[in-house]
Amino acid sequence: MAPAASIGVLGGSGFYRLLDDADEHRVDTPFGPPSAPVTLGRLHGRDVAFLPRHGAGHEHPPHRINYRANLWALHALGVRRVLAPCAAGSLQPDVHPGDLVVCDQFVDRTWGRPGTFFDGPVANHVAFAEPYCPELRTAVVDAAHRCDVRVVDGGTVVVVQGPRFSTRAESRWHRAQGWQVVNMTQCPEAVLARELGQCYATVALITDYDAGIDELDGAVAVSQEAVFRFFEENLGRLRQVLFSAIERVGAQEHARCACAAAPNGMVPFPPDPTPV
Repeated sequence: MAPAASIGVLGGSGFYRLLDDADEHRVDTPFGPPSAPVTLGRLHGRDVAFLPRHGAGHEHPPHRINYRANLWALHALGVRRVLAPCAAGSLQPDVHPGDLVVCDQFVDRTWGRPGTFFDGPVANHVAFAEPYCPELRTAVVDAAHRCDVRVVDGGTVVVVQGPRFSTRAESRWHRAQGWQVVNMTQCPEAVLARELGQCYATVALITDYDAGIDELDGAVAVSQEAVFRFFEENLGRLRQVLFSAIERVGAQEHARCACAAAPNGMVPFPPDPTPV
């Protein structure tokens, strides 16, 4: 009997393990191997799957992540709800490092990334006006409040190609559009989850002020070292919020959102996990 989990977590930069007592499973997919083996463990009486999107040692840069394999591997193991924490930079002076932003929209500025399971011959144009699951978003926001962690409910993340950070001109332009945060991995990850009928929500841990916010004295341009260091220092808070959110989501046996209906009953391949 193949292992299964209904809830999955995709770890971001600096987030490479979720549960200490977990079993490792390798899953073959039609799109090649995922970023790392999937680990399965139990939390609040539920089986939870974890996959670090950048790999176990951050070996996959954002533009080279096999997003299709990652989402397919979780889907094949039974995951129908995905929590996807990520590191992000602030674009606005009222969003500070250490804040959590539970985004409700994104703007895609990536290119060249395989972004759909439906490459033909079947066409399926998935509705995507609301890219994040409202049920999962509410669970994360409520969890942050219970954990006494500052959280911003809603906001737009602009997804840039990476792996480089933004220029000051790009950062000012993004800020002028009214977007709240910048990240490199939300697209096509969220799109692929919707195509598989999975509920998907992100929680962005703000690590920096991107290329600097002019209105703030002392705001400096972001660096990789600073992002990784800040994320590691705040990983305990993020993990606490995720555990609390999983407890709330785990109590809901049946989703009441429309995410599962998005593919119109179609998936590009039948789930066929091959764990090792």
